[in-house]
Amino acid sequence: MDFSLTEDQQLLRDTATKLVERECPPALVRDHIENPSAYEPLWRHLQEFSALGAGPATDLCLFLEQTGYAAAPGPFLATALFTSLTGGDGETTGTVAFLDDPMNPFVLEADRVEKIALVGPGANVAVFDTAVLADRLRFVSTIDYSRRTFALNTADLDINSTPVEPETFAAWVDRSNVSIAAEMTGTARRIFDMALEYAKERKQFDRPIGSFQAIQHKLAGMSLGLQRATAAVQYGAMTCDAAAGDRTLACHSAKAAAGEAARQILKDGAQIHGGIGYTWEHDLHLYLRRATADEDVLGTTSWHLDRIAGLLFDATA
Repeated sequence: MDFSLTEDQQLLRDTATKLVERECPPALVRDHIENPSAYEPLWRHLQEFSALGAGPATDLCLFLEQTGYAAAPGPFLATALFTSLTGGDGETTGTVAFLDDPMNPFVLEADRVEKIALVGPGANVAVFDTAVLADRLRFVSTIDYSRRTFALNTADLDINSTPVEPETFAAWVDRSNVSIAAEMTGTARRIFDMALEYAKERKQFDRPIGSFQAIQHKLAGMSLGLQRATAAVQYGAMTCDAAAGDRTLACHSAKAAAGEAARQILKDGAQIHGGIGYTWEHDLHLYLRRATADEDVLGTTSWHLDRIAGLLFDATA
């Protein structure tokens, strides 16, 4: 399987990288904590790429890695999931709510989108205008200040849902898992880059701390976890586009690998930064928060590892 990027994909990645560098500096993410409208100038640029939600998973994941790298606020991810579920073209902003699903209790960016797709048991989907559900939404503060989450009260709500073909829904779930994994991998890469740069600059005993073996071992482990997660995400996205037989296994593996890498990198990254890494004034916490919160979106690492075990046992039974 060829993992090399096409010229168009290289251009997409480079464009996304330059866009978030220019439009989503740490100052914007920090401003978003007190001023939720701070995302709006960035969103005017990201919205131009919303059609990626309906395109190849490989392209979407390349873009999400860069938005994850910047911990970009706004409904880009939520709209991408909505678009791929409903068959839209990305012109309409949306998000997805899972009814009675303890693994996914919150709705992402519900106050910033036009539509909410309600996913019920048995892969039944109903799409509502957000305005209709506005009084049923309650903002929930989480560790991640760069993303807004909501609880949705569906008591006595008249839901006229439409069944989704099981294979179509399964493909969407797999695509969603690898999409979250791509964003997590981007955030983990940002933490790693910050830790590596700090290890080069910070000196103790007149030597950069990066010259100490203990720090080198941490950085090497972080790098290996990051490369493993990146490869798993790329492969998972490719199986989605090819409708490969191992798609579900690959996408669970991508989410699990991204979660394991992010957990290791945020821990070691904070330790490499020492005391300054735990302060509010340092930007590191902005990305630690996003990486921590994303691990719970669409199932924790442990949950995905359980799904992987089940698939492997079924294959050998």
